[in-house]
Amino acid sequence: MLNIRCEAVLDYPAIAEVNRLAFGQENEANLIDKIRLSDRYIPELSLVAEIDNLLVGHILFSYIDLVNTEKIKVIGLAPLAVHPQFQRRGIGSALVTAGLKIADDRGEVLVIVLGHPHFYHRFGFQPSVIYQIESPFPVPDDVFMVKPLQNYQPKYTGKVVYPATFDEV
Repeated sequence: MLNIRCEAVLDYPAIAEVNRLAFGQENEANLIDKIRLSDRYIPELSLVAEIDNLLVGHILFSYIDLVNTEKIKVIGLAPLAVHPQFQRRGIGSALVTAGLKIADDRGEVLVIVLGHPHFYHRFGFQPSVIYQIESPFPVPDDVFMVKPLQNYQPKYTGKVVYPATFDEV
């Protein structure tokens, strides 16, 4: 049975290991550590997935900036990792769904992700250009996506700026 809950300090080593295994490198695990130490960390939006008390997945939503005539904090989804032995079982989808609900319940306005359109479209993510939101990266329009939440307003436009903690990913 799958259990999704907020991360706890005792989960940190297992979260790092899941990210290392899922991505085949240290970058995402290091990113998570840096975000936890920053003012961009949202404890309620760092979620783990467990099966029989074994941590098999993790998702992190944290604050990034949307800059236009004013700068507002929006939510960035990164990273999402599922242990390779447990992939393709709906764990990643369950983590995304749970995180989006929490973000919406918190009154956040939108979530931004750089990822696979086939995976993220099912949750309501659409290319950011539809919302006049510009990616800070030279990537195809379909991989930089936005999911508007209940408090979204059309005035939220501009260029996304990730904090320096993301520079090494």
